Amino acid sequence: METYINKETQAYEKASRRVKELKGFYGNLTSYVLVISFLVILNILTSPGYLWFIWPMMGWGIGVAAHAAGTFGIGKDWEERKIKELMNEERKSTKTL
Repeated sequence: METYINKETQAYEKASRRVKELKGFYGNLTSYVLVISFLVILNILTSPGYLWFIWPMMGWGIGVAAHAAGTFGIGKDWEERKIKELMNEERKSTKTL
């Protein structure tokens, strides 16, 4: 019974961390869209001859892309899957010897 409760607690904590990661990413993305939209409008209204909003858009965009890669791409889940995969390969190779 204790192992079931322990596994449930671990699963809950893992899901809770994942929700926090997603919430952080979507908050960052929302801020990016709102602020960059404001900067585009400000730039076009004040100095349409020079589109300076591109620089903060690209800089912050790289950060958002990195955040997305960490949240949805190569992240902790990938590391855990890779560790399990390598451990399984090791077990298979030691069984065949």
